[in-house]
Amino acid sequence: MPELTPFGMFHAAIGLIAVVYGVIALARDKQISPKNHLGQFYLVATLVTAVSALALFRQGGFGLALALAVWTLIALAIGTTAAGSSLFGRASPYVQAASYSITMLFHLIAAVTAWSTRFPPNASRGASPDATIVHGIDLALVLAFLVGATLQALWLRRTLPPVIVDRTGGAPLLVPYRSTR
Repeated sequence: MPELTPFGMFHAAIGLIAVVYGVIALARDKQISPKNHLGQFYLVATLVTAVSALALFRQGGFGLALALAVWTLIALAIGTTAAGSSLFGRASPYVQAASYSITMLFHLIAAVTAWSTRFPPNASRGASPDATIVHGIDLALVLAFLVGATLQALWLRRTLPPVIVDRTGGAPLLVPYRSTR
């Protein structure tokens, strides 16, 4: 595995910072929200990480790193569309939450893959992205994402205001949210 270039170190550092901010956002707010500074910083750092990944890995052909970068950009676009429009209707908050949360999964899969092939430096353990342990960790991350996304959807369902449909053909009416806590 080639040594990390300064640009590669920048990419890794921004990705690590994004993961830290994402974990804090998910723990604090149960979602990554573009409505607060924590979520905004995560989203910008994730965008920079994905774009820098495209620049880093374009020489090596289309592999996992490039695919994760492309999927991250797609997820960011879908989440941003859901956050800023009514394209997804009542599902918009769920689409936004799932889209932004899956970018965390992509960060973590990339981190596990990079870690398995680069650390410890100069080790002769022969780990590769195709190693069984890497696939096992990736599977555990996917399962954790599915559990987390389910819990996130249940939380959103409890906290979002209910929608009452006007049966006379009008638009859905939002009922003001009243906390029961």
